[in-house]
Amino acid sequence: MEYLGWIAVTIGIIVVIVALMALGWRNRLRRQSDVPAPPETPADPGPVLYEAEGQYVATTTAGDWLDRIAVHGLGLRGNAVAAVHPDGVLFTRTGARAVFIPRADLASVQLASGMTGKFVEKEGLVVVTWRLGALRVDTGFRTRHAAHKAQLVAAIAALVPSDPPENRTPPTPEGREQL
Repeated sequence: MEYLGWIAVTIGIIVVIVALMALGWRNRLRRQSDVPAPPETPADPGPVLYEAEGQYVATTTAGDWLDRIAVHGLGLRGNAVAAVHPDGVLFTRTGARAVFIPRADLASVQLASGMTGKFVEKEGLVVVTWRLGALRVDTGFRTRHAAHKAQLVAAIAALVPSDPPENRTPPTPEGREQL
């Protein structure tokens, strides 16, 4: 009976912390409401050039791996399969919407040691930098087997255009490139 007060205080603190976390996530969703949804997966993206099982870590603002993109489920971690197709890269996630990165939007691919809550050994994550609307983002993926990292990076790197999106002038609303 003497511990009942301490238990109530502990439960109260836990409830307050969870409520503040939910409030923070809701505010992040509101701040990122202008971030467009990833493109729909094409009906036929072409044959699978390479495929690896692993974990989708998150999508963040490019270069700021602590700024998780919360909208459209892009910030939710989960098991996934990364498939490289001629038309782009497809992350098929368990329990969440698939993320398709069109080939034309790819900017680069690299290995890193971590991002937004997932830190691993040196060069343990595959990080794909791409354009989502006008925003540059990084998507992290951890292969289930270490031997698959280099093969996945090579397959994605082969798709990266010689003129990556950050070097291109964005189209005007009329669809013409600005001069």
